[in-house]
Amino acid sequence: MRSLHIDTARTWRGGQNQVLMTVNGLAEAGHDAMLLAHDHGELRRRAGEGLRFLGFSPRSEFDIQAGLRLAAILNDRAPDVVHAHDPMAVSLVAMAMQMRESDTRRPLVVAARRVDFHLKRHAFSRWKYGHVDVFIAASRQIAHILEQDGIAADRIAVVHDGVDVAFLDRQPSVDTHAAFWLPHGAPLIGNVAALAPHKGQRHLVEAMAMVVREMPDARLLIVGDGELRNDLQQQIGELGLERHVTLTGFRHDVIGLIRSLDLFVMSSITEGLGSAILEAMACGRAVVGTAAGGIPEAVDDEVTGVVVPPRDPAALAHAILRLLRDPAARVAMGTAGRARVLASFSVDALVSGTAQVYEERLAGS
Repeated sequence: MRSLHIDTARTWRGGQNQVLMTVNGLAEAGHDAMLLAHDHGELRRRAGEGLRFLGFSPRSEFDIQAGLRLAAILNDRAPDVVHAHDPMAVSLVAMAMQMRESDTRRPLVVAARRVDFHLKRHAFSRWKYGHVDVFIAASRQIAHILEQDGIAADRIAVVHDGVDVAFLDRQPSVDTHAAFWLPHGAPLIGNVAALAPHKGQRHLVEAMAMVVREMPDARLLIVGDGELRNDLQQQIGELGLERHVTLTGFRHDVIGLIRSLDLFVMSSITEGLGSAILEAMACGRAVVGTAAGGIPEAVDDEVTGVVVPPRDPAALAHAILRLLRDPAARVAMGTAGRARVLASFSVDALVSGTAQVYEERLAGS
């Protein structure tokens, strides 16, 4: 089976780990898989040697030249499956499908959906998504939202994101207390996410103000960067939390940092599934997460962590304090979380589930 995978982003997004695992996994399983991605982007840098790669750098989803180039690739390569991993890629695939040679066999068009946002309702959105044969949703909640947006259930398949546990296990540990000049033995809480409104870090910072009133040694690391960095830094200052909350910015040693934590917290208001949550569970960390999007599909409440309502700093603070005070519960939840990832969210499950969608849809067509 020949598949063509397209991701247009230049900067790194969490979902691009899923792209790499999918393409590499399909290739290792004997499928002919090729990645089209930005020639100067972060995904290209991380792709490494051995992966079949073509540079593809569209300027926008209305880039006619990019559409023509993609049409030529479709004509030349004649893939069985074209898998668009971001919305711009969907637009360009729709454009290229109308530009390709009419006598070439039509590929199965797949769109990945990893966010729990609604599809836009304007005519262009309806046009581009009308070319999609099947949506692969990263969670049941995303599938439900697609149905609300008018996508027929038989055009949706759910394949949960996966984690390459063996790769995570090979990553070096980090002495986080030393790296950030934190007091020896201070309880460490961590959050890994883009600094964006829907990730809810302002509620986590507010919760941290409650936590330190009862546990003054506790420290929070917020790992990531984004549009809210200045706003969050201002909030930290206003609450007098400069010693307790650190915005680390973008880091390449995220897994080592996660492994050093006492507790991982995801404060999202909306969330497709939460790859960082799965990575924390794979590292044996207990998780406090909100009941947003697909998070409850990953975090088994009171088994692998604690689920609290979104936008509720008091509930976040209560859950954090409860687990920081109960090391035995954290260890038990961390152990259960790793087992859950190995059983249900492995990279093998991601790849085999994706290949099964391809094969079933191709057979049906």
